[in-house]
Amino acid sequence: MFRNPIRERWAAGRAVANGWLSISSPFVAEIMAGQGYDSVTIDLQHGFVGPEAAGTMFQAMRASGAALMARVPWLDPGDVMRVLDAGAHGVICPMINTPEDAARLVSYVRYPPAGVRSFGPTRAVFSAGADYGRHADGEIVCFAMIETREAVANLEAIVATPGLDGVYVGPADLTLGLTGRKYRTGFDRDEPEMVEAIRHILDTAHAAGIRAGLHNGSAEYAAKAVGWGFDLVTISNDVRLLSGAAEASLKTFRSSVEGERGEGAPRQQNHGGY
Repeated sequence: MFRNPIRERWAAGRAVANGWLSISSPFVAEIMAGQGYDSVTIDLQHGFVGPEAAGTMFQAMRASGAALMARVPWLDPGDVMRVLDAGAHGVICPMINTPEDAARLVSYVRYPPAGVRSFGPTRAVFSAGADYGRHADGEIVCFAMIETREAVANLEAIVATPGLDGVYVGPADLTLGLTGRKYRTGFDRDEPEMVEAIRHILDTAHAAGIRAGLHNGSAEYAAKAVGWGFDLVTISNDVRLLSGAAEASLKTFRSSVEGERGEGAPRQQNHGGY
């Protein structure tokens, strides 16, 4: 059975650096997974990825050795079991608001008697090993997203759910849920009340003996979150990395060309060739 790198890093007392995929492309997935992330998550909730594409992306990333996870669209048994059968080593589920939600999530991830997952690991039995059914419950990680006022109110009961490995903070929705439109939308919160709320979720999870993950918009903020004690941090995503690199490259080009030509100098015309 494939040993989950996430659990191995946690056992060694180290945080997990997680990549994030929103683009429906096996090639993009292969490139991202090849950069050395400890885990890479395919986003089936807000990303442009469907279940069939997710399967081919898992295949493209297999050689990287990273743990491969999926954020499912919603709390639905078919969605959860489908990504696990396709070879996901972990599941992140959005909008878990009550302990009942958390218990249902765990049940979809675990085989009987611990849960209700139906046996049919179509690809997982090849990617993880013939003994997959025997060891899957002990290797797959299960994260409940905490991102609403209701979830924060029920936090102590949620983190006490047997079989739940961790909570995953979605700071954009959490900010909307706790403060409405008081602040800008997005990640990397710096408002004192939001930092306090995020760290409260972290501390509550650790007090219950489970892990905590945080979605970040930058490497700098992710590093700060590890300093707070987060066990898994997502460092931006493929869309932001692509757009940021393209923007920086073009900015450098424009600056260099304008600097060489000088302000007001005429443009040279290309009369042939490349």
